[in-house]
Amino acid sequence: MPIVLAILLIIVAALGGLAGGMLLARRQVKQMMLDNPPLNEDAVRIMMGSMGRKPSETQVQQVLRQIRSAAKQADKKK
Repeated sequence: MPIVLAILLIIVAALGGLAGGMLLARRQVKQMMLDNPPLNEDAVRIMMGSMGRKPSETQVQQVLRQIRSAAKQADKKK
């Protein structure tokens, strides 16, 4: 009986570690995406340039702030 209990405890510990690791990794990736969004200043400039506009630095920063605030609001809704 002790060997069965030992195997069962190993399996439970492995599953617990896997679940805990996945939750921790998910939280860290979400925080990284909020802190460093994949869309940066150069990408915003290129997008605005492709629409035929020459954006000022103020406009680029405004768009980035809007994107970040929208991402934070979407995160709070979930």
